[in-house]
Amino acid sequence: MQRLSDFDFELPPELVAQHPLRARDSARLLVLERKSGRVEHRLFSDLPDYMHKGDLLVLNDSRVVPARVNARRKSGGKAEVFLLERREGLTFRALLKPARLRTGERLVLSNPEISCTVSGRDEVSFSGCKVEDIYAAGSVPLPPYIKREPSEDDRLYYQTVFAREDGSVAAPTAGLHFTPQLLEKISAAGTQAAYITLHIGYGTFKPVKCEDITQHNMEGESFRVGEEAAIKIKEASAAGKSICAVGTTSMRTLETYASGAAEGKTGLFIYPGYRFRLVNRLITNFHLPKTTLLMLVCAFAGTEMALDAYRQAVERKYRFYSYGDAMLII
Repeated sequence: MQRLSDFDFELPPELVAQHPLRARDSARLLVLERKSGRVEHRLFSDLPDYMHKGDLLVLNDSRVVPARVNARRKSGGKAEVFLLERREGLTFRALLKPARLRTGERLVLSNPEISCTVSGRDEVSFSGCKVEDIYAAGSVPLPPYIKREPSEDDRLYYQTVFAREDGSVAAPTAGLHFTPQLLEKISAAGTQAAYITLHIGYGTFKPVKCEDITQHNMEGESFRVGEEAAIKIKEASAAGKSICAVGTTSMRTLETYASGAAEGKTGLFIYPGYRFRLVNRLITNFHLPKTTLLMLVCAFAGTEMALDAYRQAVERKYRFYSYGDAMLII
């Protein structure tokens, strides 16, 4: 049995990064070589040293939407609408606060010209506006472990420089370290980049509560591997080149794609014992204990080797999670 307790480690709370670095690629980079177990401590700007001609870097181009929207009830009381997923037209699946909001109740946003109606237990519907107007009233949906209110800096830094497809409520954080200059340097060395899309849902923060992790259900997330990316993936794979997933979202998308699906929803849960079909390198941030994200890293690197690297990261005071440092597994 794969036990939840196998993926626990001691993480001092002060190592959970609360603010972004101004220079994205100045983050630290722990490089783990799976074959030997060797660990190197570098900077993310050193990443081109590990890229080779013909390799393929696969990045998630999903854009984080300002999904956290403040509203007022008719009584004058405060409410919050967290837009999880756009359904049809201007109807959204949403988390609503307070929970006692009633179906049919009308809420007015901070922009008094925009309102919505609670159309279901987890649903709101807007009318007479554009989706851009709704998002303009929202704020950056920072993760719950960042213990502060979002700032203007977050609109810039909690977004990758290559984001283009609206839909995520959390950033594909491994991609936050890239700058246009770093991507150009990697390209000049002969490594190609392919962009795929997975819209990250609120389920990424869903805790695993069962000791037998195989009983955990992943929430489905929308993904797409376009024709251009598919061609590059096929060519790199056929040539025996390295395919490097930037982030656990890119990894899950690529491994879903390897099973024959180019778009749709994926609830792929990767944990130790999983046989990887396509990806042989991974760039990822440092994740919290007992999370599905850490389980994926353990599946790719081996649980003992991954947790030993994490212990080293803690000892050396690496910064963890969304605004934290990075890890390259080769």
